[in-house]
Amino acid sequence: MMDKKVAFYTLGCKLNFSETSTIARSFQDEGFQKVEFNEHADIYVINTCSVTENADKRFKTIVKQAQKSNEDAFIVGVGCYAQLKPEELAAVDGVDLVLGATEKFKITDYLNDLSKNDFGEVHSCEIQEADFYVGSYSIGDRTRAFLKVQDGCDYKCTYCTIPLARGISRSDKLENVLKNAAEISEQGIKEIVLTGVNIGDYGKGEFGNKKHEHTFLDLVKALDEVDGIERLRISSIEPNLLKNETIDFVSQSNTFVPHFHIPLQSGSNDILKLMRRRYLRELYVDRVAQIKEVMPDACIGVDVIVGFPGETDEHFLETYKFLTELDISYLHVFTYSERDNTPAAEMSGVVSNKVRKKRSKMLRGLSAKKRRAFYESQLGTTHTVLFEGENKEGYIHGFTENYVKVKAPWNPELVNTLHQIQLTEIDEDGLVRFAYAKEAISA
Repeated sequence: MMDKKVAFYTLGCKLNFSETSTIARSFQDEGFQKVEFNEHADIYVINTCSVTENADKRFKTIVKQAQKSNEDAFIVGVGCYAQLKPEELAAVDGVDLVLGATEKFKITDYLNDLSKNDFGEVHSCEIQEADFYVGSYSIGDRTRAFLKVQDGCDYKCTYCTIPLARGISRSDKLENVLKNAAEISEQGIKEIVLTGVNIGDYGKGEFGNKKHEHTFLDLVKALDEVDGIERLRISSIEPNLLKNETIDFVSQSNTFVPHFHIPLQSGSNDILKLMRRRYLRELYVDRVAQIKEVMPDACIGVDVIVGFPGETDEHFLETYKFLTELDISYLHVFTYSERDNTPAAEMSGVVSNKVRKKRSKMLRGLSAKKRRAFYESQLGTTHTVLFEGENKEGYIHGFTENYVKVKAPWNPELVNTLHQIQLTEIDEDGLVRFAYAKEAISA
């Protein structure tokens, strides 16, 4: 397989990006040359997502993109959709191989013959067999890496296919997480984002058993001691698993930043119960209040689903009012879409697509207002910005530790450097301009 070229495309979450990176490194270890997805390659690997209907449809478009670059290329589908609907993916014109949840990390074992197949070959385990852990991290972006610490989920939310696609909750060994974090920091990467399916459940299944050997707080404390990492960011964490001790530790931490992303899904207790979420809205209020008490400048992002079966206008307005009054910084709005083999798909009270779209638009508008208000609250304050690597229409962008997005005229010397700045004004794009407070902290 020497001199063969491989290209990758990732749909979905940060966890998928970390796993694509790990799969890519396994190809490079076998002598493959990694190229961009829009370039000519011998193999194209597409890491799929199943969270939204849209991600399913995009798979076909991406296969066509690969075929434009090389109509004879060998095309592989992996990831969540590949586990849930392998036959469906295999039937897509041009797809040669589909690998499920456990097989995707052994992808190079399946590549003895790269001749095109009339119909995609499927290797997909029963999801009960996805009970072992494969560590991953992404280092494609020089400024930030995604570090996987946990996989799978034992929760039974009625709308979600993730347990069917990724199996039971299991964790990386603490020593392995710390080893991966050290490897990332040695690459000169300044920020690590912790990722997983349900990272607050960290420690379960760490040594192949069900009990917790370590807690999420143990993980956070241990990572805070790793040399060379400037910033650690916690990605999405369930409100019932975000404990006061963790919030308090982050507020005093050397490296963990004051930014939390906490799924809410609905501001109505009736709907939360139908979703089988493990908390009520009162707990969510308590989490936000606790964060803001010890970190007044913290950024808090919220996931919310609109149009869930049984969500009446009253329920939606309850959510809208709840979010309006909550001291949060932005929303990620998801329009509910029916997924096969989930209890929600069988529920009564189906909300029309027109109403789903209208509710989604209202919450996206609220998110823009919330973000603007948060940015305005930060004007005049001093923060540290980490500049990213892309030239966007003559500007370089970066994020403060509390996730305010700032812009400056493009200067390649700023890439992957940290600077102390004072936030001065919000421009017409809703980004923040600034004045330098000091020279670069770390180049």
